[in-house]
Amino acid sequence: MTIRGSAYIVSNQFNPSPCQAKVISYEFPLNERVRTMLRLEDLFFRIGRFIDSDESPDHHAALGVLFEILEVACRADLKADLLLELDRQKKALNALHDNPEILEEALDTLLGDIENACTGLKQMSGKIGQHLRDDEWLMAIKQRACIPGGVCEFDLPSYHYWQHQSAEHRRQSLDAWLGPMLPLRDGITILLKLLRESGKVHHFTAFHGSFQQMQGGRVAQMLRITLKAEQPCIPEISANKYALNIRFVEAKYTAKTSLYDQDVAFDLIFCSLQ
Repeated sequence: MTIRGSAYIVSNQFNPSPCQAKVISYEFPLNERVRTMLRLEDLFFRIGRFIDSDESPDHHAALGVLFEILEVACRADLKADLLLELDRQKKALNALHDNPEILEEALDTLLGDIENACTGLKQMSGKIGQHLRDDEWLMAIKQRACIPGGVCEFDLPSYHYWQHQSAEHRRQSLDAWLGPMLPLRDGITILLKLLRESGKVHHFTAFHGSFQQMQGGRVAQMLRITLKAEQPCIPEISANKYALNIRFVEAKYTAKTSLYDQDVAFDLIFCSLQ
């Protein structure tokens, strides 16, 4: 199965050198739980940016993202999964106390963040996002938003009125709708941070755009691939517990892909929560 991942640009040293090079990191989830967490992380990031704006169109976009969060977070076992994993990580981290290689202050801060996230998740009652589903006005907007151009002023005059209120009024509404779901964001942020920091960087070269490695039973929950931003190629991954195949394709804005037939130096991290 070919897996496409999220990507973001960071400033990092791809190879030891006096100067910093701009690189792109691609993250490829290898199970459904990590895939859901990455989607929600992206959605929470975007809605935060939209809410911070004072512009009415941005607040309209924020409401659309809120509906996306509602759909992605509707998995019945999501909250239980997060609580279970956070508790498992808390036990593992507690065992690191008195380790001379661990900074106690940083460890205590992380454990405190985990405890706060668990408390917030436990306080979420009922089905995730039920407060939104119970709001008939919001659900009417959500239903109309699925129709191209369906939220024009003549379709939803009350929503048109809301969009013409002050930025602070709209922001307060959005904060109230989003607030009960923020414990999900906090738990996901902690787990993805631990996941990203769990692996060791390996340096490889894909000769003529292709790379293959036998896994030997190694299990990962997410792969991170980093390459120079100037490389005009994109990684595609096919992975299972037996083998990993990476195929770099030309970075073109077309549906049809073609192999990038040049050598590609890249960094690879196998990420897995212990």
